[in-house]
Amino acid sequence: MNEPAQRRGGHATPASSSAGPRSAAAPKRPAGRASVADRIPPQLYIVGSGLIQYVGAALAVVAFASVEPASVAWWRVVTGAVVLLAWKRPWRGGLTRSDLAISALFGVIILTMNSSFYEAIARIPLGTAVSIEFIGPVAVAVIRGRGWRPRVAAVLAFAGVACIGGLALDLSVASVRVGVAWILLAALAWSAYIVVGQRASSTRDGVTNLALGCAWGSLFFALILGPGAMAATTSWKLIAIVVGVGLLSTAIPYSFEAIAMRRLAASTFALFAAILPATSALVGAVMLRQIPGVFELIGLVLVSVAVWLASRA
Repeated sequence: MNEPAQRRGGHATPASSSAGPRSAAAPKRPAGRASVADRIPPQLYIVGSGLIQYVGAALAVVAFASVEPASVAWWRVVTGAVVLLAWKRPWRGGLTRSDLAISALFGVIILTMNSSFYEAIARIPLGTAVSIEFIGPVAVAVIRGRGWRPRVAAVLAFAGVACIGGLALDLSVASVRVGVAWILLAALAWSAYIVVGQRASSTRDGVTNLALGCAWGSLFFALILGPGAMAATTSWKLIAIVVGVGLLSTAIPYSFEAIAMRRLAASTFALFAAILPATSALVGAVMLRQIPGVFELIGLVLVSVAVWLASRA
């Protein structure tokens, strides 16, 4: 979900780039003293981000029995908007009409991407869906990249998806075909997310873009997905699940990425991004009992290598 830093969250810039008027008066931390967040290795933030995000996706699958997948995605985006807007408060820096327009487009893409992803994992295994979805960022890297890495990445990604889609999945089953169609739409939306997110990041940091996009997306899709989302309000357990999905899949992991990207080289981030398909498969196996077969594992490895190469291009 592009460089890994733009994976559904955008490239985070140093905090000073988006600080409000009060930042100049903020007390400086004494030299030699680091915050608790700074003492944690940035690699742990990346690994934690991947694990937490896919735990959130597995939790969303639990909610699908009572709430439509796309409506669960709407709850995820609403929760992310509330938390991230409270954190970044983008209105303090001033917003132009152009800012609002690009944020609105970004929001439509965000909810399209997430709702398509949830519709897919309601029908096909989580690890399989994530591996296929990585076609989106790999395709962007291939189109924009130079040299041999993007081209090799494209071949490996195609081979990986062929292993998963042609050998591991039973495409004679109608629900599986529908799931594959949904995840391909999610991959297309992810590639659009990268392109639009890069344009928006020229004036704001990635988390602020995500906050505004989530706000717009939740508003635009409220009439379509909101009525179905109200099914989650029938019990406190369901409310806790959908809010938990928003926190685990959006607010927490992207906050972790924003912290890590200030301290990690892009090449290091690329290496850790390559483990994300494996991370999703692990979470699916542990939480959802979706044990991958041989061809799924082969495809997962091929896609992981493709992601690593494309991210370094």
